[in-house]
Amino acid sequence: MHESKFWMKKDLVLLIDALQGIPSLPDSSLDLVIADPPYGLGKDYGNDSDKKTAKDFLDWMEKWLLLMIPKLKDSGSLYIFTTWRYSPEIFVFLKQQMLMINEIIWDRKVPSMGGTTRKYSSVHDTIGFFAKTKKYYFDLDSIRIPYDAKTKKARTRSIFVGQKWLELGYNPKDVWSISRLHRLHAERFDHPTQKPLEIIERMVKASCPPNGIVLDPFAGAGTTVEACIRNKRHYIAFEINKQYFDIIQKRVLKAKAESQSVFPFKT
Repeated sequence: MHESKFWMKKDLVLLIDALQGIPSLPDSSLDLVIADPPYGLGKDYGNDSDKKTAKDFLDWMEKWLLLMIPKLKDSGSLYIFTTWRYSPEIFVFLKQQMLMINEIIWDRKVPSMGGTTRKYSSVHDTIGFFAKTKKYYFDLDSIRIPYDAKTKKARTRSIFVGQKWLELGYNPKDVWSISRLHRLHAERFDHPTQKPLEIIERMVKASCPPNGIVLDPFAGAGTTVEACIRNKRHYIAFEINKQYFDIIQKRVLKAKAESQSVFPFKT
């Protein structure tokens, strides 16, 4: 498929560098971008993508972000995973281009075992939630967390009767305590920084309308793609590592089979 024409179809996983793929997308075409780029910490992704100097890493981040922002619709938004080491620089840069809606802390629920003795152990990732304009799409009701029976019963006093939040559940807030995927986790694939499906599904449901389009420029093990399939959203995903690309292909087939429904994607 010719690179400049691949955007004419949806629901694609492409073995391509984000810097090549993003420019081929039409402006104002995306509802949501979920980006989990290298963190600049020297991880091995089968290439040198995470082994840049601090300056080169931040320059690279700015480069692909500037390419990506025009591709979002006015109602579109961005979630970007990063580390506390670089989130200040990245967020300051993005705040000059977009509206910052939230800083989300992902508490990875790391067990209290061992660790450093010269500083506090780092057990979280930082997620920036940005919108292109004030018109951004956000469906809180789709991601509310139900109250347990005991709590709900305690709050059924007359002043709460009929309250929407009591029936649908509460706002997840900006600290997400969701366990990382340990090596033996049933959801885990052979990828060093795979994100839990629960996190990505929350982003997809809250920030992309049904039948909307989600871009994942650094697809990794394909969690965003699976979240889109299971929640009836379209997807475009880029990945440069052939091993991870193959994982995604298998994951797509499995997710479609397990969804037990056919979603009429329009191309």
